[in-house]
Amino acid sequence: MSTFPGFGTNAIHVGQHPEQWDSNQVVPPISLSTTYKQDVPGQPKVHNYARCGNPTRDVLQSTLAALEDAKYCFAFSSGLASVAAVVNRLKTGDHIICSDDVYGGTQRFIRQVSTPHHGLEASFVDLTKQGDLEKAFQSNTKMVWFESPSNPLLKVVDIQAVVAAARKENPDIIVVVDNTFMTPYFQRPLSLGVDVVVHSLTKYINGHTDVLMGCVMTNREDIKDHLYFQQMAVGTLPSPFDCYLVNRGVKTLHLRMRAHSENALAVAQWLEKNERVEKVLHPALLSHPQHEVHKKQATGMSGMISFYIKGGLQESQRFFKAIKVFTLAETLGGYESLAELPSVMTHASVPPEERAKLGITDNLIRLSVGVEDKEDLIADLDNAIKAAVPAI
Repeated sequence: MSTFPGFGTNAIHVGQHPEQWDSNQVVPPISLSTTYKQDVPGQPKVHNYARCGNPTRDVLQSTLAALEDAKYCFAFSSGLASVAAVVNRLKTGDHIICSDDVYGGTQRFIRQVSTPHHGLEASFVDLTKQGDLEKAFQSNTKMVWFESPSNPLLKVVDIQAVVAAARKENPDIIVVVDNTFMTPYFQRPLSLGVDVVVHSLTKYINGHTDVLMGCVMTNREDIKDHLYFQQMAVGTLPSPFDCYLVNRGVKTLHLRMRAHSENALAVAQWLEKNERVEKVLHPALLSHPQHEVHKKQATGMSGMISFYIKGGLQESQRFFKAIKVFTLAETLGGYESLAELPSVMTHASVPPEERAKLGITDNLIRLSVGVEDKEDLIADLDNAIKAAVPAI
């Protein structure tokens, strides 16, 4: 697979060469066939059945692997299907260390599926504290899983430090980073030593809020074999049409991420000066506790911001009723701006005592800043925050 020096050039050209198709199509076709003719029994030309391989999926996987500097990429039907495919590498009695602040669906899968039904052991740890990680290792620890920045508190974990600690404890421990918030445009964890990178393609990489999909990337042969087996044996696969849509969306990823980054920084700086806001969480801000770590391992920041509005649930509800440009909705990473209340939406499945300990309170609002004009976004937030907290 030939690649190019530039990110945008790779996004547009890798895996897309027209010569692979009979009619030299510039845009890869959508291959809908579920089976493939074999000239000799048991010797397919490329694929034998759609669950085991599909030309449209092949194109997408090649492109995404090039963007993450990965040898291998495997697409699944959702971000959570990707999570399950990776965690399924573990066996009964194995121990997983997971960051205490991750997507609620990931916590739910580990807490309510893997632990009670598959016999895994799990520890949820603040991985911004290296000492806590080192204390959490057990003789049966087989995997460390985290996001950086995290969801929804945007904690930045030192990726290289976690890798070093895991390698020192046991070189066989698999280190996994969910890179959904950053995309390979801003951060490439495989280059920092991790074994596996997971993306919810539903978010920034597709970028149009119209596809449910995930992927897993790795450079390890043994993990590659495991992921292919998961595709084939479990079958949680994306449709060819959805692969076509993500392949189309990724062509503008570099352009969109620049706009998300510019808008989010402007919004975060404005929020930080607002007297009706208690605290703003955005790694590109100098005030962020892990700002220097963020600068060390990433080249920029996406459109994700969390902030604490002054007050509680009542003020938050008034805020959401007043927004006009931002939309009250779950998910993130689309071209449109969204706002949500993690405590009762994306992270409602996290046990209440854990939410309280983490600071996922009823006045914590998460924003996915889109690519609209930043002046309109700030004006919308100004109106909504004043409606939510009328008197100071």
